Amino acid sequence: MSLEEKLEFFKLLCSVGFKEIEIGFPAASETEYEFCRTLIENNLIPDDVTIQVLTQSREHIIAKTFAALEGAKHAVVHLYNSTSVAQRQQVFKREKKEIIDIAVFGAKLCQQYKETAKGKITFEYSPESFTGTEPEFAAEICNAVLDVWQPTPDDKAIINLPVTVAHSMPHVYANQVEYMCKNLKNRESVIISLHPHNDRGCAVADSEMGLLAGGDRIEGTLFGNGERTGNVDIITLALNMYSQGVDPGLDFSNLPAITEVYERVTRMKVSERQPYSGSLVFAAFSGSHQDAIAKGMKYRVEKGASSWTVPYLPIDPADVGRVYEADVIRINSQSGKGGIGYILETQFKLLLPPKMREVFGYHVKSISDHAHKELSPDEVHEIFLRDFVNLQDSLNVVNATYEDVSADEVKGRVEIEYCGKVETVEVIGNGRLDCVSNAIKAVTGKNYTLESYVEHALEEKSTSQAASYVSISEEGKTHWGVGIHHDIMTSSIRALVSAVNRMLK
Repeated sequence: MSLEEKLEFFKLLCSVGFKEIEIGFPAASETEYEFCRTLIENNLIPDDVTIQVLTQSREHIIAKTFAALEGAKHAVVHLYNSTSVAQRQQVFKREKKEIIDIAVFGAKLCQQYKETAKGKITFEYSPESFTGTEPEFAAEICNAVLDVWQPTPDDKAIINLPVTVAHSMPHVYANQVEYMCKNLKNRESVIISLHPHNDRGCAVADSEMGLLAGGDRIEGTLFGNGERTGNVDIITLALNMYSQGVDPGLDFSNLPAITEVYERVTRMKVSERQPYSGSLVFAAFSGSHQDAIAKGMKYRVEKGASSWTVPYLPIDPADVGRVYEADVIRINSQSGKGGIGYILETQFKLLLPPKMREVFGYHVKSISDHAHKELSPDEVHEIFLRDFVNLQDSLNVVNATYEDVSADEVKGRVEIEYCGKVETVEVIGNGRLDCVSNAIKAVTGKNYTLESYVEHALEEKSTSQAASYVSISEEGKTHWGVGIHHDIMTSSIRALVSAVNRMLK
């Protein structure tokens, strides 16, 4: 990341609500050093935000780290050295006492620099590769560092317990955390911090178990970024808390915007299945899932439900900036009538009768299956309009006039265009729609049955268009048609004509 990208990302983290942000390793490179200086010199750090920097227990690195922090109002200096059996034996080739000496040396040097620093400095120590370290030795080296720093309840030190490499199940890490909580000196003056990596895919579980075991603080990253399989995804962790009714104090109400910045400045991709933030995590393709979600959403509106209990959705997608219609109900060959009907109802105000939902659902699924692709809501709507609405393929009613004969009889004069020829017929029916239907039968020679008719307004306005749904049956097969027009009679005739045209096909 360039300096400009780092600055944009830092501002994003502040806007989300993070109060402690590790900004890097100032002694590692000029870019890291310049980033730290730019934040301080340009007064870009909010007063309620503390920056944190990383340093090894080496004299020239500690010196440059404190030089980078010159002028900071408050900062955490994070000192670390590796303590595991494997690192001691294979990398450093040193005994336990020598490893403790490295930590104590760094702690003392940090203490000296703190005494001349103008801002407030908080210390943090990590026995790196903690989970590969004997618990007794981890406690011993941390206590040796605490002896140097002498924290108090008003000026606490942070002891960070990293899962540098995950070796075991989460409950084992929780036991290690609990052991440290019981065996550190001046526990009331120490903040126990957790820093899980995700080698076993257990970083979130490690974090939650570690917090239950006594941890006070978590170090994580957005979307699980970090070395190898990454660190714990702080978004997942926070929204897990949120789903259980615990406010994490972070604003993830627009996750798509956060994702966009992250992907652009890091040039890494957030997986479609990343919990909460992935593009597909709220998506339901299965017909039964879609039906349950649609019914759950309807129940929520009807009952005015205050708690979130919609099937298949652990939290309200709208709370993280997701759109129900675009993100939740996704249409492909696995979809069902419930989901497809939900799309038409919520986005296009079309209330298909239940039996027509089933017919149209199979029609859309077949198109998706043959195209081998997911269909967008607009594409579903286009299919509906193209294949069911106001059809005038072989047959069209050009004009019609009516005269009441009696209380239950209407005489109609209907002008019909059929297969390129126009014919006018006079018929009797029990209503206007029945008149038109009888005229169509006379012209086409078809003896279908008019099964059902349903209509509704598309909007709650006097000028609203009406949608009419008609089903007819011939030889045991049902055909549906839809008419849309601002005049209700015209829309019903168009629906009938559409149904007949689908039958004639």
